Amino acid sequence: MKSTITYDKKSIDNKTLIQLYKNMLKPRMIEEKMLILLRQGKISKWFSGIGQEAISVGVTMALKKEEYILPMHRNLGVFTTRKIPLNRLFSQWQGKANGFTKGRDRSFHFGTQEFNIVGMISHLGPQLGVADGIALASLLKNKKQVTAVFTGEGGTSEGDFHEALNVASVWQLPVIFCVENNGYGLSTPTKEQYRCKDIADRGKGYGMESFILDGNNILEVYSKISKLAESVRKRPRPILVEFKTFRMRGHEEASGTKYVPKELLNAWSLKDPVVNFQEYLRKENVLTEKQEVAIKEDIVHEINENLKLAYDEEAITANEATELSDVYKQFEYKHVEANSKTQELRLIDAISLGLKQSMQKHNDLVIMGQDIAEYGGVFKITEGFVKAFGKERVRNTPICESAIVEAAMGLSIAGMKAVVEMQFADFVTSGFNPVVNYLAKSHYRWNQQADVVVRMPCGAGVAAGPFHSQTNEAWFTKTPGLKVIYPAFPYDAKGLLATAIEDPNPVLFFEHKALYRSIRQEVPTDYYTLPLGKASLLKEGTDITIITYGAGVHWALHTLENNKEINADLIDLRSLQPLDTEAIYNSVKKTGKAIILQEDSLFGGIASDISALIMEHCFEHLDAPVKRVASMETPIPFINQLEDQYLAKGKFEKALKALLEY
Repeated sequence: MKSTITYDKKSIDNKTLIQLYKNMLKPRMIEEKMLILLRQGKISKWFSGIGQEAISVGVTMALKKEEYILPMHRNLGVFTTRKIPLNRLFSQWQGKANGFTKGRDRSFHFGTQEFNIVGMISHLGPQLGVADGIALASLLKNKKQVTAVFTGEGGTSEGDFHEALNVASVWQLPVIFCVENNGYGLSTPTKEQYRCKDIADRGKGYGMESFILDGNNILEVYSKISKLAESVRKRPRPILVEFKTFRMRGHEEASGTKYVPKELLNAWSLKDPVVNFQEYLRKENVLTEKQEVAIKEDIVHEINENLKLAYDEEAITANEATELSDVYKQFEYKHVEANSKTQELRLIDAISLGLKQSMQKHNDLVIMGQDIAEYGGVFKITEGFVKAFGKERVRNTPICESAIVEAAMGLSIAGMKAVVEMQFADFVTSGFNPVVNYLAKSHYRWNQQADVVVRMPCGAGVAAGPFHSQTNEAWFTKTPGLKVIYPAFPYDAKGLLATAIEDPNPVLFFEHKALYRSIRQEVPTDYYTLPLGKASLLKEGTDITIITYGAGVHWALHTLENNKEINADLIDLRSLQPLDTEAIYNSVKKTGKAIILQEDSLFGGIASDISALIMEHCFEHLDAPVKRVASMETPIPFINQLEDQYLAKGKFEKALKALLEY
């Protein structure tokens, strides 16, 4: 057939032309084999990239092997061009241990630091912000590297796309955003995805250069991306590239292509990137028929040989201990003793000092959040930090919680640490997806730590209304892979924050706003650590166990101060995940009664789980039902008299006395 693509090899030598051909041919032949295996039931699912190989291969060959690429479902050519052993890819698709996720995730939902590839998650958009974080690390370390990240035209409809491009532009990050416009997001055509003529047009709105390339022309892709990558290495900035291409098969094989007009499929089949390039190389006398046959024979042999290795590999044996041990990266706590010199500090001062000392200790720690730089944050916790550490490490962010959590994840992938300040804990909803689906699951999925602390100013009692008063810890204690810390005192907050930053796992660090300036305590002035997962026994007694945290600790202390006849164990949990169940059980077995106080509304809160744990593990020792006390089942009201009625604070004493009398 006559080539329907116009090629211009420019100064590309014949050796590179042949390599481009080989690198496109290999994923095509692997896919053809996988489609057979899919029909035989030997793999569970397949997302075809047939017709789009030139993009994956051209971009990957244009980048250096140490530069990160964040591909999608249809970018098999990224993985094969980076020379990942095929038996490992085949094991991955068969859910075997020699893959990259130990059978825990499928297809291309994995990453590998060995090959500098960071795979996608099904939510698509988060990887764009993650690319920002990796590029930020490159910028901060002056590596002069570019990061390439892929998405489809459908993914550009997600908020993550807009947030990531905006952040990259504001911070001038060295990212190439690669949009594969293949005509359909599953069955939804582009005309139902966006109204602008081209996706590349959006680059103007973010103040970045943008280009449209023929995604089926391997020479155009390779030469243009090579030129852009070299330019970005010298002058860091983001670039948006739209690749015009087409998906020749279904979104995944089960969905088919019945919704695609036949004439459209026929037209694009004439632009097959592999077939056209093969014909071009023959015409240019770069590729002989003998060479072509030999290349294909080598690839067939490689596929079959590696398939046998994957088939011969033992199936994974489920092991509960193994699964549980991989949810978190192992963290060996190292205790740093507090010195004898102390100073009376408010909770807010202790957090600020602890954060400052961690910045001094960890040169690779970056703080990000709205208004945290010169302004010092809305609570002034980072006041003076810019002067001490510079704007590169203390970064004001646009209002884009999702992209900033993702960028923090990217920093972690690139070997750095990040602290993200949510201006208010309520606003984490705008970044919820990357917290619970990216940070929480990365280590379990592909052994990648998420070295991120998210600071969460939270809580009622300050007449701030429904959107600035929530204490939403239960959203995260439910999610395996996250740690949740909730101190009530300055001493605890400073030591626990230091440990949270040391810990390579993602930590949600709750700071009660009403306690910021109302609670004072003598606090060691030097750096020290406290272990996560250890409760504090504030009072000892034999009549009842009071279990609480955060503001609830001070409500309970106030109640006991006013009722000195009550002889109680008072447990300040401090850490909600991990939870100190040993301290809880030991106390309840001693007292025989337990009451759990939380500020959050009752249903679905952590008090419910603690109650269930006590019932399961201490039932024989109980002299009364476990009691939970929590706030009303309403959003948090603004005006004082309604907020006072809402809070559990006013209900606790009555419930405590009733349980004592049971």
